[in-house]
Amino acid sequence: MPDDTPQQNHPHPEPQQPHSLEESRNTLVKLAFGAMAAHTVAAAARLDVLGRIGDGERSADDLAAECVAEPGTLTRLLRALTGLGLLTEPAPGGFAATPAGALLRRDAPGSMHSFVEMFTHPAMLRAWERLDDSVRSGGPSFEAVHGTDFFGYLAEHPQLSEQFNAAMSQGTAHTAGLLPTAFPFDRHTAVADIGGGDGTLLAGLLRAHPHLRGILFDRTEGLAQAGPRLAEDGLTDRCSLVAGDFFATAPEGADVYLLKSVLHDWNDEQCGRILGHVRKVVPDGGRLLIIEPVLPATANAEGDGIRYLTDLNMLVNLGGRERTRDDFERLCRAAGFALRTVTPFPRPNRYALIEAEPV
Repeated sequence: MPDDTPQQNHPHPEPQQPHSLEESRNTLVKLAFGAMAAHTVAAAARLDVLGRIGDGERSADDLAAECVAEPGTLTRLLRALTGLGLLTEPAPGGFAATPAGALLRRDAPGSMHSFVEMFTHPAMLRAWERLDDSVRSGGPSFEAVHGTDFFGYLAEHPQLSEQFNAAMSQGTAHTAGLLPTAFPFDRHTAVADIGGGDGTLLAGLLRAHPHLRGILFDRTEGLAQAGPRLAEDGLTDRCSLVAGDFFATAPEGADVYLLKSVLHDWNDEQCGRILGHVRKVVPDGGRLLIIEPVLPATANAEGDGIRYLTDLNMLVNLGGRERTRDDFERLCRAAGFALRTVTPFPRPNRYALIEAEPV
């Protein structure tokens, strides 16, 4: 994705066209209403509005009866969802899903239902209320709000932990379809996915490359749904599940070590510990593959801005950050790796594949 291409530093951005006062005001109004839009989508997910609508058109009155909701206020919610592009209202009081809205169905191919529920969950949003505190301190506000860190909170709330795992799986599905052809896995024999959750990414690799063996390494809570997930694809015999803490160790036995959406959860010192454990076990000729968004060297308003909001989300909830190519190069060098290439995945994917080798 060009916005994440490290080589495009945009040192001299094109001057923006002047906006009228009213256009500028509208920009700020939309941003100020952003939290309201998120809560609107969250309510739709909790009420399973899109699941109830299905493939056809449903009346607001019928939906209200199923949702045990007041018809008039449910109609207002449905019209707000229409205004946000998730529904259409072909006739007064009748609603149908748009392609984007259909992804809020639990049973939809490429469903984002769990992803939306997780990222609009009060546990995450409450930390955002103290963004200014995090900006002042440089650390996460999650612990101040909840009395424990993010992953400690998940361990104490198994149902939310399961939802988090499902959200990560849904957020990884697109990349899992791209990764098998993004790197010459035919030259290698085994891949260890560090912090790989339910195995969505590793399963995509093993399906595409029958010669590969897999090692899925995560906390016990992270692996909770991995067994059934791999069995579903008939991969149980080709993939070992290893429970552990990547701050303490990394599993031996692979010649490719994969880290997707792991390093951005942590500060540089913590990333150094994770990478250091991988460096101890990666063989000569092995590879480290990091899949993360890569920020340009200078900020710009191109794209949708999600990468910068993700950066702040890492700050308030986890104490991590998104990074530039130079940032990744420093992390790798300090841990005994040489960064070889940074290759963005095709749009609309927001990630890049970072390849490093042990030195």
